Amino acid sequence: MKGLAAVQERITQKTSRYAWVLQAAAGLLFPSVIFWGMEWLHRGTLFNDEFWNERLLPHPEAFILAWLFVFGVYTVLSQLFGRHWPAVLLMEIVAYGTGVVTYFKLEMRGEPLLPWDFQQLGDFMGVAGNVKLSVQPHMIVVAIIFIVCLAASCFLPIPHRARKRRGLFIRAGLTAAGAALSLAIFFGIYMSKEVCASFHIYEDMWMQDRYYRNYSIVTGFLTNLRVMQVEAPEGYSKEKVEERLDQVKKDDSGEPMYEQSYAAEAGKDAEQTPNIIYVMNESFWDVSRLEGIKFDRDLTPNLKRLGEEGASGYVYSPSFGGGTCDVEFEVLTGFSLEHLPAGSKPYQQYVTGQMPSFAQYLKEEGYSTVAIHGYYERMWSRNTAYPRLGLDDFISIEDMQDPDKRRGFVSDMEMTEQIIEQYESREDDGPVFVHAVTMQNHTTYDEGKYPAEELVNIVEHPGLTDKTLVQLQDFATGIYEADAALGALTDYFSQVEEPTIIVFWGDHFNPFGEGYEIYEKTGYIEKGDTASPALRQTDLLIWSNYSDAATDLGTVASYEVSPIVTELYGLKQPVYFEYLLQQMDIYRARTRGVTVEPDGTFSQEMSQEQTKWYEDHWLLQYDQMFGDNFTQEWEQGT
Repeated sequence: MKGLAAVQERITQKTSRYAWVLQAAAGLLFPSVIFWGMEWLHRGTLFNDEFWNERLLPHPEAFILAWLFVFGVYTVLSQLFGRHWPAVLLMEIVAYGTGVVTYFKLEMRGEPLLPWDFQQLGDFMGVAGNVKLSVQPHMIVVAIIFIVCLAASCFLPIPHRARKRRGLFIRAGLTAAGAALSLAIFFGIYMSKEVCASFHIYEDMWMQDRYYRNYSIVTGFLTNLRVMQVEAPEGYSKEKVEERLDQVKKDDSGEPMYEQSYAAEAGKDAEQTPNIIYVMNESFWDVSRLEGIKFDRDLTPNLKRLGEEGASGYVYSPSFGGGTCDVEFEVLTGFSLEHLPAGSKPYQQYVTGQMPSFAQYLKEEGYSTVAIHGYYERMWSRNTAYPRLGLDDFISIEDMQDPDKRRGFVSDMEMTEQIIEQYESREDDGPVFVHAVTMQNHTTYDEGKYPAEELVNIVEHPGLTDKTLVQLQDFATGIYEADAALGALTDYFSQVEEPTIIVFWGDHFNPFGEGYEIYEKTGYIEKGDTASPALRQTDLLIWSNYSDAATDLGTVASYEVSPIVTELYGLKQPVYFEYLLQQMDIYRARTRGVTVEPDGTFSQEMSQEQTKWYEDHWLLQYDQMFGDNFTQEWEQGT
């Protein structure tokens, strides 16, 4: 019997040695598969020259650090559980979800998954049912690989000594080592801009898609945690703010910027308290701009007619494929998202108390203020952000009685009626500021959203696929109906005696159909140039019922819209708006890394003079958003 026991012990020890080898190999293999699987998911492929020659080889340190971080976390989980399969399961779920969400977010919005996106999870769920996403082949391949790894992890032999005290000490030591490795990378490297630079990882907050592709999804996400808190401009102080504001007043010539504007004609007699109505129309831009596509009707007859009676041009949008709240934040405040971390959402992250805005300013001038949105009040946290921006009343879909709907959303014509109703139901005769945000033409576009007999028909096109054509019909019909609603709104106010200004613009472009096919085949952008400035220029109209002075605005930043309204009509304006108007002589916009020059051309770089104005913009913006608001103090003292 003693001999048999000895043989069994030798077999157990031998098996245990093989088990330790397999366990160690698995501890390296599984986190590697998980890491590269996540990269594959988010990129779409790992097997092209672009990844190897432009991403991995130029930035090996970033990928090594990211893998080590994943390895450390995996080691902690596997040793805590004492098994590989729970660690594999948990990390595959996280990796797969992260990779897939980043892929689709890049496709739809041009930006990856960011830390602050989790603050907007409720808003995403609110519209997720209206978005159709197609599973990509590489997602299926990675899913199969992950399942195979999970199955393999379930059948790994357990070392004999792992069940004894010595094995527990080994597991505790490996757990501590894994935790130390991951924490050292996170706090010692990722949380320090300077240390990251020593590993050749450089912030690219304004081109997050490029940042993630250059340095890995792990590096991109974790280093972004560092910038969730906004740092003050260098040398921020009361003296510096006042010095810049003094210069603004000194440089004010008193002459109207636009020679053909109402302000130039009326001078000091300009009407000072007109009603002001903002209409930000979902995804609106005149698709008939695209060459090679002909429709069976004029899509924007009212926009064109009204442009001859007012000011028209293009808004250079900070958003693409979504992020409506970003655009309205810029328009309402004059603050630029270029100075904030890319992908951040000011309504949810920064508008946590009273904040200066055009609505706030008009309220102080005696206006009643109201917001109208054709969706739920909690979308993008508007229910909390609007009051803090000076919008006292908020009408959302919850407040509308059986509203007319198109494509499942509140129709643009219904929004026109809501605006008129709010105007007519005022408690007093004072001026009103209305900020309306529409929803009818919200993505996703598809057949069956409109009755066939009401669809805009495409007469001619440059060989677009059937999928793109179907979605283009849906989108073009929405543009046509948005234009009709604009016509109905201006027709009503053209009969109103009270002076009224209507500002109408689109928030952003969308990809639809077969990716960017419609833009590439029409020559609107170069093939593959998904960052083209052409995809940021939505239509802008500023019209009034008391002036027919036509003005060509060219392309302007969305944060310049409100200052331009006050300038065109000679309205009293805050000193910050005066600064923004003076800035337009230096550049028309600085948005998402693109400079719109005064002559309407585009560049990536800024001159020394432009850089100085850009830095001063951040100084004044920081002061009002995060600082002590010395701007308001200065204004009250002058």
